[in-house]
Amino acid sequence: MAPDTLHWSDERAEIHKVVVGPYENNVFVLRCTETGDAVLLDAANEHERLLELCRHLGVRKVLETHGHWDHIQAVPAIRDAGYSVAVAGPDVGMLPSYDEVLEDDAVVEVGRLRLRTMLTPGHTPGSMCFKLEGAPVLFSGDTLFPGGPGNTEKDPVRFAQIIEQIDTKLLALPPETIVMPGHGADTTVGVERPSLQEWVARGW
Repeated sequence: MAPDTLHWSDERAEIHKVVVGPYENNVFVLRCTETGDAVLLDAANEHERLLELCRHLGVRKVLETHGHWDHIQAVPAIRDAGYSVAVAGPDVGMLPSYDEVLEDDAVVEVGRLRLRTMLTPGHTPGSMCFKLEGAPVLFSGDTLFPGGPGNTEKDPVRFAQIIEQIDTKLLALPPETIVMPGHGADTTVGVERPSLQEWVARGW
């Protein structure tokens, strides 16, 4: 076990976090403490470090939040080591290879834990967030950060899309929900919700 990576825990779950690569990508491992089963979110970079984490924590599969290159650099090495990689359908073409397609509003079982998938297009067509059922935790990928939405490259259609997803799905969660993004620090729904109209007004 690598206790220095522990980021959050309750009586059922542990979340471990490492930061990898030149873009300082957050990689999370969600582990069921009762069964020892775990999943890794985003095989971003530094594959040897991630494989060591997988072995330490009992990871069985990898879930990708989206297909941007900085989030998938370790995918080939992770798959070669025998781990299954899953990604939402609209982003499958962005990955060098994959094993499973994630559907919207489905459940990924991690031991006794349940991760609910939330398709939130805008940053990419297949951007996916994951809500831990029964706990105040949301893995938001690059859809929502402290201070606003992920980059939509000044495309008004994509920006409208990401704002709609954030407004109707993410900010509808309880205010105490901890948002764990693909880069940077955690935030909460309660902290971000009051700024929505400000983001709309600025256009990014």
